[in-house]
Amino acid sequence: MTPTKAEQADATRAALSAAARELFTRRGYAATSTTEIVERAGVTRGALYHHFAAKDELFRAVFEQLEDEVTKHVAHEALTSTDPLEQLRRGTRAYLDACIDPAVQRVVLLDGPSVLGWETWQEIEQRYGYGLVVAGVEAAIAAGLIAAQPVEALAHALFGALTEAGMVVARAAEPRAARAEMEAAMDRLLDGLRAAKS
Repeated sequence: MTPTKAEQADATRAALSAAARELFTRRGYAATSTTEIVERAGVTRGALYHHFAAKDELFRAVFEQLEDEVTKHVAHEALTSTDPLEQLRRGTRAYLDACIDPAVQRVVLLDGPSVLGWETWQEIEQRYGYGLVVAGVEAAIAAGLIAAQPVEALAHALFGALTEAGMVVARAAEPRAARAEMEAAMDRLLDGLRAAKS
């Protein structure tokens, strides 16, 4: 069967995204040319610009694909526990694990802020991950595991700490060692939130 125009367009877009993801991960955004991307994808330059107005638009598509993957992974791992505070802990560990992935390190954490701009980078980060933190905080407060307090303020503080922990892992000379240190720090932070038993 001959693919439809929509299927061909989807296949072209997917090929461009896959090629860009590989090259951005290996070489970084600045060192990757659109010529290399189209050659790797096996498409024409015209096809690239039909789907993406510029290289930074393709970068954003790859960035959001990675954000979506990381968010789904974190949510899945968090839900392996029924205890809301443990869900926050497992979600935190899953996120730190994702920060070891070279694609997440380079595209999301290292190149993302400079290519997209800090405000856009933060907006996308919050759109994907912040909701998980809010849900975790709400559930932990409802279960009496964290003292009642403004949910959004605490969620922003935790999300900011987690984002910074990911940056530390991504920029470290020894990412796995940094990941272990950040896990311990985030564990202490979460332990400190536990409501005192009356």
